[in-house]
Amino acid sequence: MAARQTFTDSDTADEAVRATCDDATTCKRFASSKGYWKDPYIQYFVRSVGDRKAPEINRGYYARIRGVNNLLDAFVRRTDCNCQIINLGAGLDTTFWRLKDENLMPKKYFEVDFPTVVARKIHNIKTKPPLSKPLIETHSTDSLLLDGQSLDSDRYCIIGIDLRDVVTLDEKLKRFQLNPEIPTLLVSECVLVYMSPAQSSRLLHWAAETFHTAMFINYEQANMGDRFGQVMIENLRRRQCNLSGVEACKSLDSQKERFLQSGWEHADALDMMTVYGLLPQDDVARIESLEFLDEKELLQQLLQHYCICWANKDKLRLGLSELSF
Repeated sequence: MAARQTFTDSDTADEAVRATCDDATTCKRFASSKGYWKDPYIQYFVRSVGDRKAPEINRGYYARIRGVNNLLDAFVRRTDCNCQIINLGAGLDTTFWRLKDENLMPKKYFEVDFPTVVARKIHNIKTKPPLSKPLIETHSTDSLLLDGQSLDSDRYCIIGIDLRDVVTLDEKLKRFQLNPEIPTLLVSECVLVYMSPAQSSRLLHWAAETFHTAMFINYEQANMGDRFGQVMIENLRRRQCNLSGVEACKSLDSQKERFLQSGWEHADALDMMTVYGLLPQDDVARIESLEFLDEKELLQQLLQHYCICWANKDKLRLGLSELSF
């Protein structure tokens, strides 16, 4: 008789982190269904629009999507698409399909996440033609390299790896034609905060050492030392989500400092309230007319406790430090 598998606190914590993927995807599905932005692909990952989300949550996701995309698209344009993107902890993100539709495809788009998340995403891609067709259209042979934990084509690759294992991450990315010599964009959204400071530091060091011309976009919590931040931490802890890396989320300065101490040459950070104010205001006015917002102060508090931090190294002198809002 097989020995019964025992589960540790670490397993429970990892499962809770994986569950945040579903939370984010259902929130994005709802907000896009209300018209905050267009995402024709998210329906293939989450069938139901689900329960109504509060207007401040929808506006928060709008700021997040628009803010990250603003920097991501600027990087791709600055390199004339001669670049690669690595989405760390990508979940059920649909950016690859958006970039193809908008003729902003990088040389190759990599996604990395827990093997269980990746297996589910691969199943969705395999069984939904609107997802698989763009991969096939950009692939030069008749067959894709596919197994339970990875899918590789000429322009898109998804790999199941624990990001805390930097050695395996490096090995697998290079096996799937990662090219350290071309400009590289790394993206993480609420990922580093679930790692210990030592684990996230190793990841940031690896990226800084591997790529000579690169940008890293990190969307994450900030200003977490006040009472509102403590309530956020306690709420997540009740769901078994321990923010192991919250130390780096004390302030915008601490967010920038983690990159500068890990070998990145330049770093900027803005809280999401500031980002929201820098987005195209005609579009902000459009989305603000979609739903009445009663809790304006709550929205402001939420946005002040998240940030986008972006760092770069620029050996090729592309002017990456000029990329901003």
